[in-house]
Amino acid sequence: MDYSFNRNVTITASLLLIAAVTQAVYTALYIAEADVPRQLLWGAEGFLFTVLAAFAGAALVQAKQFHLGWSAITASAVLNVVQVGVGLTMFGPFREVANAVPEAAPAAGAVVAFSFMVYNAAKVLLALAAIVFGMGKMNAGSTALGGLTAAIGAIAFVSNTLSMALGRGFSGELPIAGGSGVLATILLAVCLFGLKNED
Repeated sequence: MDYSFNRNVTITASLLLIAAVTQAVYTALYIAEADVPRQLLWGAEGFLFTVLAAFAGAALVQAKQFHLGWSAITASAVLNVVQVGVGLTMFGPFREVANAVPEAAPAAGAVVAFSFMVYNAAKVLLALAAIVFGMGKMNAGSTALGGLTAAIGAIAFVSNTLSMALGRGFSGELPIAGGSGVLATILLAVCLFGLKNED
């Protein structure tokens, strides 16, 4: 099978959409206090991000433009694999230790904080990609889609940067960083679907 630039762009966009949907599903289940199948959802995300790193990286070396955007998508995928891996393999054991030995609670909290630091860093990179490809869309004449993507990307970039610098509680109960990051990912994917015939 020939993995042309167009095919790699389409697969990358599709994986971004699927990843955004899985994150939205997990968040909805968590808010509803439903029994969240973490292993299934996070395991699927880990696979998606692993494959995404490969296809976005392939598009990066094939692309004639938007190299910053492609490198941001590739790096974000790698960071997301780390974040998902920490959640799947370390949250449970550290929580059990903290329950058995209260003095170990700060260590468990540190693992969670590290995971969210990586999560926000990955969202910063996806937001950067949304800004890059959104501006590219605007320059190509798609001002509505491009402007919206770049604007949401900027909000996600700033809010996730603030989460990294100030902690997850910087916005109180408002899920600005995560919500804008997911929306920026969706819009980024839509931009990429239209990009394949323009390069």
